[in-house]
Amino acid sequence: MTEDEREIWRQKRQHSDEDMVLAYKILDEIKQGAEPRRALRSNPLPGGRGFLAKHALVAAYHEKVALGEWEDDPLLLAKIRMKPIRTLSGVTTITVLTKPYPCPGKCIFCPSEEGLPQSYLSDEPGARRGVEHAFNPYTQVSSRLNALHEVGHPTDKIELLILGGSWTAYPASYREWFIRRCFEALNQENPNDEQGEVSLSEVQKTNSQARHRNVGLVVETRPDLITIDNLIEMRRQGVTKMQLGVQSMDDRVLELNQRGHSAEEAEDAIRMVRAAGFKVVVHWMPNLLGATPESDREDFARLWREGGINPDELKIYPCQLLRNAELYQYWQRGEYTPYSEQELIDLLADIKPTVPRFCRINRVIRDIPSNHVVEGNRNTSLRQDVALEMEKRGKACQCIRCREIRKGKIDDRNLVLDDQVYRAGWAEEHFLSYNTQDDHILGFLRLSLPNNARIFPADELQNAAIIREVHVYGQSIEVGSEGSGSAQHRGLGSSLIEKAAEIARSKGYQKLTVISAVGTREYYAARGFELGELYMVREI
Repeated sequence: MTEDEREIWRQKRQHSDEDMVLAYKILDEIKQGAEPRRALRSNPLPGGRGFLAKHALVAAYHEKVALGEWEDDPLLLAKIRMKPIRTLSGVTTITVLTKPYPCPGKCIFCPSEEGLPQSYLSDEPGARRGVEHAFNPYTQVSSRLNALHEVGHPTDKIELLILGGSWTAYPASYREWFIRRCFEALNQENPNDEQGEVSLSEVQKTNSQARHRNVGLVVETRPDLITIDNLIEMRRQGVTKMQLGVQSMDDRVLELNQRGHSAEEAEDAIRMVRAAGFKVVVHWMPNLLGATPESDREDFARLWREGGINPDELKIYPCQLLRNAELYQYWQRGEYTPYSEQELIDLLADIKPTVPRFCRINRVIRDIPSNHVVEGNRNTSLRQDVALEMEKRGKACQCIRCREIRKGKIDDRNLVLDDQVYRAGWAEEHFLSYNTQDDHILGFLRLSLPNNARIFPADELQNAAIIREVHVYGQSIEVGSEGSGSAQHRGLGSSLIEKAAEIARSKGYQKLTVISAVGTREYYAARGFELGELYMVREI
């Protein structure tokens, strides 16, 4: 790099020369083995300005690497990145919000704010970013990529989470455009959307080898807006996971809250979604109008009935009383009473230990700012308080989130391969997982063995077992990098795939099909799968 190029680099950075010199000193200490927090506290900013922020260390690291003065060191970067928990699940998630659009639902608990998609509030973190970017998918994705890079997170494996009301209620042309623009942002191409007719399939093909690959694409909608045709469309667009607002399995409660569909309709929709190979995330809401803590305990058990919904992931969203929801009027008339914080803690502490080991509880509250909550829970640390209550009772949650590996070295010699079998919808499900001796989960595979392959009309699914998900945990590291002691890049995924093939073969299936994200096509191709119209397929 020339001196002129070095000077341009220095001018672009956001930190002073003085701060960068201090950052270099702290980085050297961390490279020599110092704990990052201790090194920061031992080197305060001059003039009593406090301490250097971690993002300054990340900027100094990137500058040294870009100038060719240091070799790229993923382990050092992992030590100094901000909020490492964000990528401990193995991928980096970017959330984007769709534009405001009418929702066909009339749910009385749902807030409505002008200029936002139904159920979203302008000062929620994800919604705020959507508003700041005028709901432009390209700039939402690209700005998050930059922000994540600046604080040290890898951005090569991206899960896109598209939120904003009911996805399948939006016009088909908007859905196609929105997803294309998300992919183009990952590809860092066509920033102004001025290239005329652009094929989504070509943009996806580029992304399969891009710097920022899409390894998961998630949308949310209502069960009564699911059809075979829109499942086919979503598969073509690269969607791999669906969030569905079930809310309750009690028809009386659903009717009182004007949900607009029955529990049976929700089950039928989820059977179709699972038959098409999608991962299933369910939203469940305790404390709806007409519910009691006891009825909620009974209702929660219905999610796990043999052959029923049995979601892969779960978001528990206790109903919160908001002024801009119709439910507020019921409360004013004395017809609705929110649970107290203690009632909610007791309820969650009762139901959380009953969640099967194949499910991940993503949330136990929704991230609504407390100033919007009229009455009821405002506790943002509710999950921690529930954990303390469970600990007092001698109970533990067995869900994936509570068992996934986080920090620490991994010894391959002590891994246990577990195969949990259960029935969901029209399929026999196998949850294959590699666990440590102390029951931390390193990686898992969801294998679906349908008993009626004609449910979803895709040629690739005929006489086929379906891999619905392969996930290896541990801090996300760049493609091609090696992380000493990390769960990723250790062959666990390949081993799980071979075990799935063995099970499928023994059950008489002729093919193994995987619902591949666009950015994981090369991974599966290297393991014998070929790209079909909607899925990747391997003869077994």
